[in-house]
This record gives sequence, structure tokens and C-alpha cells, in this order.
Amino acid sequence: MDRAKKPAAIPVSPIQPTPQVSISDDNSRVTANLPTGQQVEVLLYGATVISWKSANGQENLFLSSKAHLDGSKPVRGGIPLVFPVFGPPNPEHATGKLPQHGFARNSRWEYLGKSSSESSSLPNSKGDASVKLDFGLSHSMLSDSKWNYDFNLTYSVTLSQYNLETSLVVRNTGSSNYDFQVLFHSYLAIEDINRTTVSGLEKAAFKDKMQGGKEMQPAGEPIAIKSETDRIYSAAPEQSIKILENGQGRYELTRDMLSDVVVWNPWIEKAQGMADFGPEEGYKKMICVEAGSVSGWNTLEAGDTWEGGQRIKAL
Repeated sequence: MDRAKKPAAIPVSPIQPTPQVSISDDNSRVTANLPTGQQVEVLLYGATVISWKSANGQENLFLSSKAHLDGSKPVRGGIPLVFPVFGPPNPEHATGKLPQHGFARNSRWEYLGKSSSESSSLPNSKGDASVKLDFGLSHSMLSDSKWNYDFNLTYSVTLSQYNLETSLVVRNTGSSNYDFQVLFHSYLAIEDINRTTVSGLEKAAFKDKMQGGKEMQPAGEPIAIKSETDRIYSAAPEQSIKILENGQGRYELTRDMLSDVVVWNPWIEKAQGMADFGPEEGYKKMICVEAGSVSGWNTLEAGDTWEGGQRIKAL
């Protein structure tokens, strides 16, 4: 029977594509893809970000061709996480028995899950579709504990259209206070170190580790790498930093609760002396601009929490 007036069809909204997250068959890494084409890949060993690609497929992180990705040693490249000590530890300090750069980068982390949102995890972010991957590490998960404090770490990696954010929450779950340092050891991919400069640190004093940690006055000009470079700059977190190629912006780094920036490039001889660094002239294709808190110690009281992070924008 024909009806004179048929009810109007209910409009169906098109299904919006969502970020996709997958875990490798061997349960060694987590990969996230945005509908717009961006991708990030995180190795569970060290919770190390080993790849970050823009929508056009361009890789933004340098990964050594000789990097160990099997969990046998820390990864050379990507973004290794340094905690709770930066550099070789002082034997007299509570971290004295730990390996260089601590245990976070050579421990297997637990993948806690993902979340998608219209905003990022750090303050003052402009909203855009993103996916956040969370990873956890606690004292009970360490295979060889040489740091006898109770802690819980939550490491978040957030991928959005133009940005990659990494943030760390440190919780003191014990009854004793402890000191720690933290650093995101970012290896940024570039075309040619000879045509690359770093701006934003012109007015920052720094320690030059190539001169035994000598305190140096601000240089007053952008940083150009012409030899082995290893410096710790003291710069207020609100000071943004740009990495430029041929005078054009390639990356912009912003920080939250991290007042130090390490600038490092091994140059020729140092690169040749590292068994896990390749290719031979790979030093020309990378620069480390690392956000951290490493000039002194952060003291975390029992029951307290600390949080800090960085945002790298591909320009």
C-alpha cells in the first residue's frame, strides 16, 4: 500500500577515519598512524621512539643503520629516554651504580594503551586530531635494580598532524625522597650538518663538555656545528628553539618544565669510534637537540609527582 507521505530518510553521518595503532607480531614495538598519513613507531625496549614520519613520508628522526633494535643495548638514534641520571654517574651519588644515562633506555616498558583526542597532552597546545600512546615502568619491572627507590614512570608519546610530543610523569611511590635527572635524547634528521644552524640559544650560557664542562658565556649568535659538539645550555622553558636548514625552519622545539637543552653532534672521529653508529658519514645527517633537566638534580619527595615534556614541530 502506497503512503501519500513517506517519512524522510534519517541522514547518516559518514564515519570519520580514526588513528590506527598496531603491535608487532613479536610484541616488540607499537606503531600509530593518523588518517592524514603521519606515523610514529615506538620500541618497547627503552620506550624508544625510533621513527616519526610526516604525512608525505619524510622521516624526521635519525636512526643509525647499525642501531641495535633487539634489546641487546640502548638504541643509537630516535629519542632515547634518559632517566634517572645524565651521562656517566658519579660513584658517590645514589645513582653511582647505574649505567651511563640510567636504566630507562635499556629496560623493557609496558604498553599501557592509546587514546585519541582533539588536543595534545602538553599545556598551550593548539587543538588538532592526535593519538597518544602511554608506556609504563616501575621499580618491580627492573631486572637488575641498582637504584633502590620506589618509582612509577608514565611516558606518553603524542602524534598530531605537525607535532610529536613526549612527556614523562615521575611518581615517587616510596617513603624516601630521591634525586633524578631526565632528558629526551632526540636525534633529529637533517640533510646536511654543514648547512644547519640552531637558533633560540643565542643568549643562553652553557657548559662545554669538549672543554671539561667549562662554563661559557652566551655566544650571541646561532649555533653552527663545525666540529664535535657537546654542550648543555641553560634556557628558560618558555624559550622556543628552531633548527634551520639553509636558513629555513626545519623543526621547532618547545619545552615544559625542562630548563636545559643539550646540543650534540659526534663529528667524524667520534662517529667512527662508535660501533653502533652508521653510516660512516651519518653525522652529517643528524643533530641532537635534547630537552632535559640535567644541570642539577630534581628532588622528588615521597608521594610526590613530577611532570615534564617536549614538543617537536616539523616545519
